[in-house]
Amino acid sequence: MQCCIILIPLSQGFLKQGEATSTRCDELESLRKRGCSSTKVENPRGSQRVLKNKAVTNLWNKGAENLRAEDITQVQPQKLTLSLRLGEPQSFNLKFKRAEDYPIDLYYLMDLSYSMKDDLENVKNLGTQLMLEMSKITSDFRIGFGSFVEKKLLNPCTGDQNCTSPFSYKNLLTLTSNGQEFNTLVGQQQIDGNLDSPEGGFDAIMQVAVCGEHIGWRNVTRLLVFSTDAGFHFAGDGKLGGIVLPNDGKCHLENNMYTVSHYYDHPSIAHLVQKLSENNIQTIFAVTEEFQPVYMELKNLIPKSAVGILSANSSNVINLIIDAYNSLSSEVILENSKLPEGVTIMYQSRCKNGVTGEGEMGRKCSNISIGDDVSFTISITAKQCPKMGKPETIKIKPLGFNEEVEITLNFICECDCHKDGIENSDICHNGNGTYECGTCRCNEGRIGRQCECSTNEVTIEDLDKSCREDSGTDICSNNGDCVCGTCECKKRENPEERYSGMFCECDNFNCDRSNNKLCGGHGHCECRWCICDANWTGSACDCSLDTTTCLASNKQICNGQGTCECGTCKCTNPKFQGPSCEICPTCPGVCAEHKECVQCRAFGTGEKKDTCERDCSYFNLIKVKDRDKLPQPGQAFPLMHCKEMDANDCWFYYTYAVNKTEKEVHVVETLDCPTGSDIIPILLMIIHDRREFAKFEKEKMNAKWDTQENPIYKSPINKFQNPNYGYKAVDL
Repeated sequence: MQCCIILIPLSQGFLKQGEATSTRCDELESLRKRGCSSTKVENPRGSQRVLKNKAVTNLWNKGAENLRAEDITQVQPQKLTLSLRLGEPQSFNLKFKRAEDYPIDLYYLMDLSYSMKDDLENVKNLGTQLMLEMSKITSDFRIGFGSFVEKKLLNPCTGDQNCTSPFSYKNLLTLTSNGQEFNTLVGQQQIDGNLDSPEGGFDAIMQVAVCGEHIGWRNVTRLLVFSTDAGFHFAGDGKLGGIVLPNDGKCHLENNMYTVSHYYDHPSIAHLVQKLSENNIQTIFAVTEEFQPVYMELKNLIPKSAVGILSANSSNVINLIIDAYNSLSSEVILENSKLPEGVTIMYQSRCKNGVTGEGEMGRKCSNISIGDDVSFTISITAKQCPKMGKPETIKIKPLGFNEEVEITLNFICECDCHKDGIENSDICHNGNGTYECGTCRCNEGRIGRQCECSTNEVTIEDLDKSCREDSGTDICSNNGDCVCGTCECKKRENPEERYSGMFCECDNFNCDRSNNKLCGGHGHCECRWCICDANWTGSACDCSLDTTTCLASNKQICNGQGTCECGTCKCTNPKFQGPSCEICPTCPGVCAEHKECVQCRAFGTGEKKDTCERDCSYFNLIKVKDRDKLPQPGQAFPLMHCKEMDANDCWFYYTYAVNKTEKEVHVVETLDCPTGSDIIPILLMIIHDRREFAKFEKEKMNAKWDTQENPIYKSPINKFQNPNYGYKAVDL
């Protein structure tokens, strides 16, 4: 029954003899519908078993204050086994409780480059002062000290400065509970020199993380305080000094001195994250304000780390450490080791005050105080069986803590019926296979449902190839079984539905549907294509070829203004609308046609006011306050602006449009009527004009003018005297 579990997760296997593989594996309900007996159905389920489940420690219990660190439990359970069926998640709860008075190891790693001269003076008394402050948190506190500068490549000292040559890392004091010893040893230190601003602190952090025996780390809370006033070198920077080998992440301390800094490059940030996590070390970066942004970015890359601003001379270092420790210890973040291929994990948190989280937020809880309980629901799912078929082990732990949950994963990749197989069974073609789980597992060189074919005559690859329609396609289109090079198609629960074709590539139930009917109820399905009945077409036979539904009142198809498609008119002339393309809202005469109905509906006047309800209910009337509120041209449907006059010489304004199949009239709700003239201003104007005219006439009558002749005037009449006629003159 191996095929059922691998190919169809959460399916069941039917063990009846003679059933094809493709029909043997199905959901339980489907098998029952087919008449499969429950005694012949095998359905293995996943399970879980807790192997170690020590309760979290409650230090308020009597005698709990005398517990050793290794006897305190903060994570529950500690060990369990999960049996995973493919596709079926297995979930369990993980409980975390922050213990009171939990031991702490703190290692102070200090930059001793020349710029840290003032800081060194203040750190010389750090041991006893820090011991005093930490005693308020834990009764079991130890402190250590180390220093770093840079890889030694050139002489960094200039002039008469009192500095020693640089070094990558020195372990000066193994973790101790003697604060005075810390003060004495630090008081003997001198500053050193360096040529460039970034320091080689990553080398030192790596050695502190991996050299546990030299540092003296216990399985308790481990804090690393990294104090500097400069940036840092990382992987690749060593090439500037000719160092090309990547950091190997191993301990290289001789006489407490890192001896191969000239041989290995600085570690990468990802490498540091890995080693700090593996060794449960929480890092506190105590840096000057200038470099705080740099180390804040670094903090975002290193889980369970904190950044504090160091004063100019490190006078605030104790408060910085206390604040950072409280911040780190108030948060729990779960991480898991590398998962086997095909295995997924999901987290869901239930934190303090009812706060919950899922996804990435489901890994963490914040604002945890001493004695608080938080829990996580962890779901693990297998999507495939491991290649080797062996159990796998993963671990889940809270970052920065030494406790973890060990989980052994067993994979259900075959059914129990395999154990009862009958070798060389006669059912398997004269003993050519083992009969198990109702089917034959053929001996080497035999294939077929009953091992009836020999691979000596033809290879399995050739047989499979003959069951594929094209190269790269599924065997029998994944709708059947390849039996000796011939496809045997699956059977469907519905006897009317069937697969067919040489490669089972056809079926009669996967055609297009319309109105939830196969082929629209107007055809039948053949090889996933609809064969339509007469007068029907389309991929789902939902397009009628009958044009009677498109006839207009003039007996023309779509009024001659469109085409009939699938029994519906598609108007090709944009002026025409409606189910038969007979409506033209912008054609001449539209306004006059609807004037009387608009008048009676909107104002209760006009010739149709008595028959308005009967004759004028064919449109929706919408009143607007002003003309600028009327619909404007250019919208999704054509409209006509109308201006009509009623019997009282009043104007009314409206628009007529057809929106899809609905006729709409928007009308201005007030009439625009002419106003009567005011007679008083007119009479006053007439009286004023008459007075002015009379005044003008009077002045004209009283005017007196002297008769004068224009000096430049020349008369058109000339007189000449004929001397022969005496004094008689002739006028010319």
